[in-house]
Amino acid sequence: MYRTYLELVKPGIVAGNLISLAGGYLLASQGVVDASHLALVISGAALVIGSGCAANNVIDRDIDRLMERTYARPMATGSISIRSALAFTCILALIGFSLLYAATHRIAPLFLMLIGYVVYVGLYSLILKRRSVHATLVGSISGAIPPVVGYCSVRGTLDTAAVALFVIFGIWQMPHSYAIALFRWKDYEAASIPVLPLVKGRHHAKRRIVLYIAAFIAAALALPALGYVGNLYLSTVLLSGVYWLKTALAGFSASDDARWARRVFAASIAAVVLISVAMSIDAARGIQHS
Repeated sequence: MYRTYLELVKPGIVAGNLISLAGGYLLASQGVVDASHLALVISGAALVIGSGCAANNVIDRDIDRLMERTYARPMATGSISIRSALAFTCILALIGFSLLYAATHRIAPLFLMLIGYVVYVGLYSLILKRRSVHATLVGSISGAIPPVVGYCSVRGTLDTAAVALFVIFGIWQMPHSYAIALFRWKDYEAASIPVLPLVKGRHHAKRRIVLYIAAFIAAALALPALGYVGNLYLSTVLLSGVYWLKTALAGFSASDDARWARRVFAASIAAVVLISVAMSIDAARGIQHS
């Protein structure tokens, strides 16, 4: 039963968001880290994100039954009742927000996390996912919130670095999500979800992927340009970004779109993990905003 509830919160998605949150936190702390504070922030954020994922599972239980990758999820199989899942969702959110407040005693991180929660559960999952090709763009807002929450948990307010983090991680979501839609084409088609490749075609999606990756690289370079990070981060962005872009460009001559899209997806994961680590290391070295 415990494993079933763990599956409900989508631990892979939670872990991915916590990596970017930790990157934002460590960027703001610049090497001076209170371990107990960091643990509270991460724990609170993990529970709130998990709550959002559980709510998404409840909302998507019908379409999850139609897709190969999701048909075995707890809500799709009925192994957890709707009432129990919703109660679990509310408990996670309540404890998560309480831990965030206990850690920060600040409104900004709580407000930002609430925005991310409402966007993901309300606008994306409940309203737009089944209706609009723009759902991915709206969903990217929630995906960009964790690093900003991590940053503001230390600094307490929004500044240019926080805005840059939001833009960087928001743009990253787009080619990452389009790649998933391409190699999970049959799943989205079976569930009639209007993702870009299905609505506009594969070639159009490939062009968008390339453009968004180029925009991601440009946005990511804002942090060193503003003096928040140094050469390690700069080199990491250029190397991982160019590799990701090169992988995406290969799609125009790819003979197997699904295999190519998986490579783009893998490159996107590598890029976001590497830049999160690099910004943390540069900050720990004492890089200061000039």
